[in-house]
Amino acid sequence: MKNLRLDIERYYGMRGHGGAVSTGMLLRGCLNPRMAPVVLIRLAEFFHARRLGLFAKLFSTLNVMVFGIEVSPQVQIGGGLFLPHTVGTVIGAERIGDNCTIMQGVTLGTSEPDMGFTLDRRPVVGNHVLIGAGAKIIGRIVVGDHARIGANAVVLRDVPAHALAVGVPASIVDRRTEHTENL
Repeated sequence: MKNLRLDIERYYGMRGHGGAVSTGMLLRGCLNPRMAPVVLIRLAEFFHARRLGLFAKLFSTLNVMVFGIEVSPQVQIGGGLFLPHTVGTVIGAERIGDNCTIMQGVTLGTSEPDMGFTLDRRPVVGNHVLIGAGAKIIGRIVVGDHARIGANAVVLRDVPAHALAVGVPASIVDRRTEHTENL
């Protein structure tokens, strides 16, 4: 549940709130439409980690039905996740780092059907990554820290840290060497 606290603190931080987040703010954050899908993701993760697959699947399915986002409970997701809009999003990555923003309609998954959730076929997303609306990251792709994926990009190759990938298929159009802002 530590990651859920980080998710909600990041949400309030993006809204301009500085300092500690109170218990009341945490509770209000859990009920916010931008954070409720993240709460369901964290509950599915919680039960999956305790080998209570039925409960993990219940929260995962509830997320699909209510918010239109499909996230496998097996995905390792760091703290500070932000999903401004969720409809049409499918997250089947191996790992997503800390402080990532994933817009609506994003697909992270394998390049072929994989009912067993084989980790070596799934994308790995670094820390502080922004994935634009409609982007597709397909196959064993590694997206480096502080990278940005443009809207509707189709990523078929690794994206280095601090890079901007756009287009179909995606190509690198900008590569910064300095640290970018937290996304």
